[in-house]
Amino acid sequence: MFSNRLFSFCKLMILIALVTGCQPADTQPIERWRHAAEGAYAADISNDGTVSAVSSIHHGISVWDLEKNALKYTWSQQQDSADNLVLAVDIANNNSHVLTANKESFSLWNVNTGESEGYWKVRESTIRDIATSNNGDHLLIGKTNGTVVHVTMASGRRLEFLGHSEKINTVDMLPNGRVAISGGNDFVAYVWDTQSGQVIYQFNHPSRVTKVALDPQGRYAFTADSKKDAHIWNLRTGKLVNSLKYTNRQEVFSSVRFSPDGSQLLTGAPTRKVSLWNIGTGQRLKSWRVTPREDIRPAGAVVYSAAFRDNKHFITESSSGFAELWPLPQ
Repeated sequence: MFSNRLFSFCKLMILIALVTGCQPADTQPIERWRHAAEGAYAADISNDGTVSAVSSIHHGISVWDLEKNALKYTWSQQQDSADNLVLAVDIANNNSHVLTANKESFSLWNVNTGESEGYWKVRESTIRDIATSNNGDHLLIGKTNGTVVHVTMASGRRLEFLGHSEKINTVDMLPNGRVAISGGNDFVAYVWDTQSGQVIYQFNHPSRVTKVALDPQGRYAFTADSKKDAHIWNLRTGKLVNSLKYTNRQEVFSSVRFSPDGSQLLTGAPTRKVSLWNIGTGQRLKSWRVTPREDIRPAGAVVYSAAFRDNKHFITESSSGFAELWPLPQ
């Protein structure tokens, strides 16, 4: 009896090993590079997939040439205490600048020279999310007190958007800095003019808005909430293009990227999942799971950023500290 049970157990273990060891090749990364020794706290990948900036406790902010997997710069923004970690990173659409922020301050960095172009502290509340325009000309700061601050660097002009009534969770901005989007705990995402502060569109959700994004070419806006609604909007008309279709009770997004041709959407999640979507249908085309952090239990990873590398590949940065190159379905 015991021998039969042992034999059955051995067969089960062999079967599990065969199943886990024979995953389809296109669901595994082509290459993997370690960018943070003990995990990352924030990361962003440039829109063209050639540069990334990663925040970690041991390395400060590291900037990587993803084409060569070469470290370009290591920066420090008061990363000497657990209360002062850089928790938000944004790379300008033209790769000229990187904006970084912890809860109480933010810095602008020049990617061409590697030098800091400024360090500022916020006076009220704390920072929740950030965005920068091309050339670092305009900065966007979303705060816990419900305000979003737009700063024009050349003139020092500071505009506060006061449309939200609750905490800001997420912000984004077009490359020219003229249009912003913000989402908060008030169940609303606003698209607004950064020169006048006037609302252009208001997108209502049934729960707190956790992720917003703008297509750099000005075609689409993306808004998603903490429960089940994720929408793609026509940025020129404000009309709904599609809603993402999935069967899960809940799907939260940590990163969003539009494809250059405007036909697909790449999303990352706090559950290691990266998904490719068809914008025209709202259907998920394929999903992958990034390498988890093995030093935490249960093993997991947040996908901080995902970007199209070319027509055949995309690249991810996650809290596991790994950058990973993946094949796109052909």
